[in-house]
Formats: sequence, C-alpha cells, structure tokens
Amino acid sequence: MPIKSFEVFSIEGKRYSKLGERIPQLRVDHNTAVTAVTPSAGELVTIEFRFTVNYVGMGLIKLEGRVSWEGDSKSVAEQWSKTNALPNEVFGPVLSAIFTNCMPAAVVAARDLGLPPPIPPPQIQMKKSTKPPGGKDHKSSMEVG
Repeated sequence: MPIKSFEVFSIEGKRYSKLGERIPQLRVDHNTAVTAVTPSAGELVTIEFRFTVNYVGMGLIKLEGRVSWEGDSKSVAEQWSKTNALPNEVFGPVLSAIFTNCMPAAVVAARDLGLPPPIPPPQIQMKKSTKPPGGKDHKSSMEVG
C-alpha cells in the first residue's frame, strides 16, 4: 500500500446556533482540499490536507493533517507545483484515506458540539409496482391460515 502514514494535527469545531434550535432544510457540505505537497526522504511525499464539514448556518468542523505517500515523490511534487493537482493514481487513494480517517473524528466532534452527524442518511428508493392496476400481488399479500 502506497500510504505509509496518516496524521491529524488539528481539529476545530464551532456551533453557531443554539442547542436544540432547528434549521429548516439543513445543508451539510463536505470538502477535502490538498494544501501542500512536499517531497520527503527517498520515495516519500508528504501531502497536507484540510477536511471540512460545513453545516450551513449552524456550525463548522475542520480537521487538518498529513498523509505520507510512497512512490515517485519527485513527479508528484512537480505536478503539484505546476497544476495544483495530484495524479489520479495518487489522488484517489489519498482522498479515500482522508475521508475514511476524518469522518469518524467529525462524527465525534459533531456529537460533542450538539450537531447532527455529518453522515448522509441512506437513500431509500421505492420500487415501482409492476402489477396491473387493481390486480393483486401474490408476493406481498398476507396469508391467514
């Protein structure tokens, strides 16, 4: 695995609303930004990041940290300095590691601040019925014996 270490060095959180105050149509935005890329010893590159959860009008949680990536550190750092973008083969796993490690910390911070958990609710999709109008569906009927 190319990710050698993961570290969170800053956690900030603030609730703007009063405890128990309901915000209609609460929007929760997640954002991950790479803030710096520096080559380290040998084939390691250090990628600094900022992970934010913004409860629009209600609060904010911000985590900052760094990930050590093992690979072609010079080309990754050069591409970052030219385009402010990471190569796709680096960006995907790094973004996944950031989200996987920061989301539990954000959930705990949200609990402590009295904010809703920043996990999106599961999407529920209702199946459309294929039975004819007025017809019976034998799979969903109740049998009484």
